[in-house]
Amino acid sequence: MPSSLSAVSIIVPTFREAPNIGPLVERVFAALAQTDRQAELILVDDNSKDGSEAIVESLRAQYPVRLIVRRDARGLSSAVLTGFREARFDRFVVLDADLQHPPEMIPVMLDRLEEGGCDFVIGTRYGGEGSIVDHWPLLRRLGSRVATLFAKPLMPVSDPMSGFFALHRGVWERAETLNPIGYKIALELYVKSRCSGPAEVPIHFATRTAGKSKLIIREQVRYLRHLGRLYRFRFPLLTAILLFVVVAGTGAIALLAVRALW
Repeated sequence: MPSSLSAVSIIVPTFREAPNIGPLVERVFAALAQTDRQAELILVDDNSKDGSEAIVESLRAQYPVRLIVRRDARGLSSAVLTGFREARFDRFVVLDADLQHPPEMIPVMLDRLEEGGCDFVIGTRYGGEGSIVDHWPLLRRLGSRVATLFAKPLMPVSDPMSGFFALHRGVWERAETLNPIGYKIALELYVKSRCSGPAEVPIHFATRTAGKSKLIIREQVRYLRHLGRLYRFRFPLLTAILLFVVVAGTGAIALLAVRALW
């Protein structure tokens, strides 16, 4: 497997993101052109059938980009893991295809990863000079903040919900039984790899330029299930105690209610 000191594999999961692919590729490699890094861009698509294959083929003559189309699999998290398995290099960066994550920050994140003292770098909307576009809907802001609050005990950073992150191949390889559900693969990787030195790079979270958001109620429910799994993994004793307290408390309340009826 070829490798160089500064080489990076950039992984982008896609589903019906054809209008964003060209601008994304151009911005990624424009940012990297200011550095001496060798890079590849891997798009992992869940069989969108929206013209993505033709767009990527037209870009291949100018950029080191390739498309992996998954005919039988679905889901952002598993798409990212597919990209890791196909990657040529030992540094990974993951970002979304919708251009809400700024590709221009990729070199900054990689520099931070290589400074030492950290094993996981996250692009944060909430820490330092991080920001969100002004017209982001109030309910989305509130939902993001609540979800962030739930995740912070698992990942002690300002934005553990971010999908823009960088890590070394070795961090992924040491992870224990990755089985992500939903779309928060960064949280899964951080917890299951037992990372201990996270770092943050502030980013501006922009407006989606084309296409539709994939965030639906079903994904939010799956996120809660995902959190439950990760809490059981990270804090098995505490989770067992809390579960016992909840079950015992519920039983006690039910018993008192029955006695009151008698």
